[in-house]
Amino acid sequence: MTFDFEATLKKYAEVLVRVGANVQPGKKMVFNAPVTDDPTIRRLCHYIIASAYDAGASLVLTNWTDEQEFKIRLEHATDGTFEEADKWGEQALYDIIKDGGSALSLRVADPDLLEGQDATKIATYRKAAATLRQPTRKLWNQGIGTWSLASGSYQPWADKVVPGLPTEERVAKLWEMIFQVTRVLEEDPVAAWQTHSQNLIDRAKYLTEKQYSALKITSPGTDLTLGLADNHIWLGGGDLTQDGLPYMPNIPTEEVFTMPHRARVDGTVTSTKPLIYSGTMIDDFSLTFKDGKVVDLKAGKGEETLRKMLETDEGAPRLGEIALVPHSSPISQMGALFYNTLFDENASCHIALGAAYHNTMENGPFMSEEDYAAAGGNSSLIHTDFMIGSGETSIDGVKADGSTEPVMRSGEWAFEL
Repeated sequence: MTFDFEATLKKYAEVLVRVGANVQPGKKMVFNAPVTDDPTIRRLCHYIIASAYDAGASLVLTNWTDEQEFKIRLEHATDGTFEEADKWGEQALYDIIKDGGSALSLRVADPDLLEGQDATKIATYRKAAATLRQPTRKLWNQGIGTWSLASGSYQPWADKVVPGLPTEERVAKLWEMIFQVTRVLEEDPVAAWQTHSQNLIDRAKYLTEKQYSALKITSPGTDLTLGLADNHIWLGGGDLTQDGLPYMPNIPTEEVFTMPHRARVDGTVTSTKPLIYSGTMIDDFSLTFKDGKVVDLKAGKGEETLRKMLETDEGAPRLGEIALVPHSSPISQMGALFYNTLFDENASCHIALGAAYHNTMENGPFMSEEDYAAAGGNSSLIHTDFMIGSGETSIDGVKADGSTEPVMRSGEWAFEL
């Protein structure tokens, strides 16, 4: 595929700012920017900052982060100090979001970076960081401010995704794949995103109107009945602030999603792709649920990390999301394993352990925690997606009277709009 790389990189920056975070004139943006030795990543960061100011941002607060820093901390910091996290950065983020600003995170990651590191230290730190983030997450749940997450090509990541190519060609190939699935190779990427977003919105609306009481999910190794909360809402194609401002939390995205009922999930589910959690791979794993809670698990790799994750808090071993993605999604059709949840979850139906999104329940963002839990919403410091779909996945919607109708067959939608 032939294209002007530098012009496309600038288009990507514009999509992240104007479609993803949708930065507004006079508002501030926190930009979580990666530090690497790759000059392309640094140029992209600069293009993002410039695009945000071109959109009218009053201030771009850039938080430069080096993923190696956390590995160094794990290897050298004193035991018992991992309850400390960046409260100053979190306070700055909270203040900007409270004022209706934006957060944009660009991640470049080495999937194997934390392989073999202490799972307890990692879990302790993640819990501390998630606790500090809770007030900001509450604002987002209430429709205040915007946020978006995206990724950039990086040698250690490219080495995992396209190992069959010569080393010097891998980063460029991964960039091409990213550009393709984020629609920046289209003549008008912003317009392409608007069309794609509306298609997802329409499908989510259809499912919301159905108000299924449960979904029955079957595939090799999976037989799961997943109850849905009353008055649940399916979302897809981005989100809206209280003022009706659209933004795209994840780029790319191919999903429509809602919340399961925290106490009505039963059966066994088997992962169909590896999960990268805190730099550690969890693979070949299955979870068994009873009354909404994980009661048994098995993992061919990363079992200790998975167990530590489930011990984070009371809501961690329960589900907070079910997302439907057709097997024919552009990312799935690439036939690549990205070793990156942001991409792999958009190639496959998936579920998430931990917190539900409050806005996937009618009036959810404004309920007390007690009422929210009673209605079936799950709360937790974690929200960890893992992939369960394939070309062999079938899903039925269970109606209130117990009758069923097909939602997906062989990994594809079983209904037309």
